Amino acid sequence: MTDDGDVPAPFGGARPASAGDGASECALLYTSGTTGQPKGCVLTNTYFLYSGDWYRDVGGLIDLRRDGERMITPLPLFHMNAMAVSLMAMMSVGGCLTMLDRFHPRSWWASVRDSRATCLHYLGVMPSMLMSAPPSDEDRAHTVRFGFGAGVDKLLHAPFEARFGFPLLEAWAMTETGSGGVIAANAEPRKVGTSCFGRPAPEVEVRIVDDGGNDAAAGVPGELLVRRAGDDPRYGFFREYLKNPEATTEAWKDGWLHTGDIVSRDADGDLHFVDRKKNVIRRSGENIAAVEVESVLNRHGAIRQAAVAATPDQVRGDEVAAVIIAEQPGADRALAEEIVRWSLEQMAYYKAPGWICFVDQLPLTATEKIQRGGLKDVVAKLMREGAFFDLRDLKRRQE
Repeated sequence: MTDDGDVPAPFGGARPASAGDGASECALLYTSGTTGQPKGCVLTNTYFLYSGDWYRDVGGLIDLRRDGERMITPLPLFHMNAMAVSLMAMMSVGGCLTMLDRFHPRSWWASVRDSRATCLHYLGVMPSMLMSAPPSDEDRAHTVRFGFGAGVDKLLHAPFEARFGFPLLEAWAMTETGSGGVIAANAEPRKVGTSCFGRPAPEVEVRIVDDGGNDAAAGVPGELLVRRAGDDPRYGFFREYLKNPEATTEAWKDGWLHTGDIVSRDADGDLHFVDRKKNVIRRSGENIAAVEVESVLNRHGAIRQAAVAATPDQVRGDEVAAVIIAEQPGADRALAEEIVRWSLEQMAYYKAPGWICFVDQLPLTATEKIQRGGLKDVVAKLMREGAFFDLRDLKRRQE
């Protein structure tokens, strides 16, 4: 403000105001870039307004109250979950949003209590890290009614709810879909522990297709295609990729948004997440979801965090390579062998890592997801340097 109270002209001179409408650009958010270069999603006023309305009105176990709702999230505002979902939800019900700078496992429950949160948002790694802490008498000393997020470890889903006393409601969405194409397990039965994220509401249409574009049978994984039912299949979705009409057209091929996510649909019509299409490792004709192997490895007591990618194999096409941050320094081949033997008891033999390398850090996105493109580069580099332990013989005995 100037001394006389006038608002100064913007830098470079005044610009004419525009009234705008629902289709007008409100924000530009970039995709997380887990499997490729981030793309700028042009998001409209309708995108944001509908996100708040959806969260407020969806109902079921997502029961936002219009008096005294308090949400806490560790996710940043450059992530659609925080900006379009958390923020707009609390604005729509007149609630309070507590935003942390990032997820701090050791002080998380203190922040939840101090904020008097009634609901919270999470990503998959958070429940795993919270479950690794010793049980405490204060595990249920909070006022949280539900958590909303995605990617909880299947084997930890039910134990987490039993320990901390509230449901983790799994959902699916992308920056591109906003809440126009969101799918959520907000009603019972939720099929806890199966990577189930519910079934589409009537206003959301989905297809699950194989590599040839044909509809996959029930129980058979395929790529998820999604659009809005009715006259406007893009209602609530992103408007376009910034200065990239080719990518926009490709994403909306044949009138469906091609998500790049592999899911399956069970006999009841519920959807179950498998992995990103580009993360699937193809070994001797078997499709292996990297995220599934990672979730198993992350339960090993000597592993702080694991990331899994494909590495070329002359006999099997691909082999599973695991890059691991160990809990303690001095990790060696003996530990790598122990991890593989343990893995063979936890999952099908072909899913266990055939190569293991110990590192100090992993390539992560700004939202703490594994940067898949960067991970492939890291694996290739470490392979060239001879940093991996070759443990394929341990799997061969199982074959």
